[in-house]
Amino acid sequence: MNATEFCSTLTRNSRSNFYYAFLFLPRRQREAIYAVYAFCRIVDDVVDLGRDPEVQRKELAHWRREVARCFEGAPEEPVTQRLAQVVRTFPIPRAVLEEIINGVEMDLERSTYETFDELYPYCYRVAGAVGLACIEIFGYTDPRARDYAVNLGVALQLTNILRDLQADAQRGRTYLPQEDLRRFGVGVEDLRLGRYTPEFVALMGFEAERARAFYRRAWEALPAPDARRLFAAEIMGRIYFALLRTIEARRYRVFDGHISVPVATKLAIALRCWAQARLGAGAARREVA
Repeated sequence: MNATEFCSTLTRNSRSNFYYAFLFLPRRQREAIYAVYAFCRIVDDVVDLGRDPEVQRKELAHWRREVARCFEGAPEEPVTQRLAQVVRTFPIPRAVLEEIINGVEMDLERSTYETFDELYPYCYRVAGAVGLACIEIFGYTDPRARDYAVNLGVALQLTNILRDLQADAQRGRTYLPQEDLRRFGVGVEDLRLGRYTPEFVALMGFEAERARAFYRRAWEALPAPDARRLFAAEIMGRIYFALLRTIEARRYRVFDGHISVPVATKLAIALRCWAQARLGAGAARREVA
């Protein structure tokens, strides 16, 4: 299996929400995005699947060297061999890829955040930076597209945090700001044990509105001339926004099992965004979150 096939197989097998966003991309862009996704998946797994922080830091240091080799040498790993080809074709900044590694490494350094201002750099690195890498592959002409990518990435990450509260808490990680937990009278132990209370519902409503605010900022920043180029990013945003709405519709019962958007709905969203981009329609992006 060559490097391109490795990245494509890893992405297809994941069947993540991102996979459906890539379906309608031209092959050249789709395979480039697969390389970025595979890189993100691998460095994230270093932290999520590892058990020894010292070993994990050494592995992340290895991937930093691999990123450096993408720009100034010969990478050793299949995914970075493919990524090196991608960065020669698309202007993905080296700093963006390094920020993704910095983001996942934060999970080795801290398990809680006192305020949202402290949490924001984490969301920017593990999601906003990914968006900045992706839009260089999608293409854009207006620099506001970078604001769109960052705000959409943060919105997606906040949605993930709400969905995965209990699983994260059971791994010793609590991403919701501690000051928010105190404000609504919810403890970390409540999240770990899955205690569904009126206080928890109020907390989740507050956090969901914060996520909605970032979706709004993203859609307000999306430059109309670039909407057609960025349709794959819109697919991602619309699928995750549908996930947030599903969480809200279930009255935040995220402890009852994994919440996801049905495959048929994901495909319908992908097809709709692609068709609107082809027709030059911008109604979807104007929808108020």
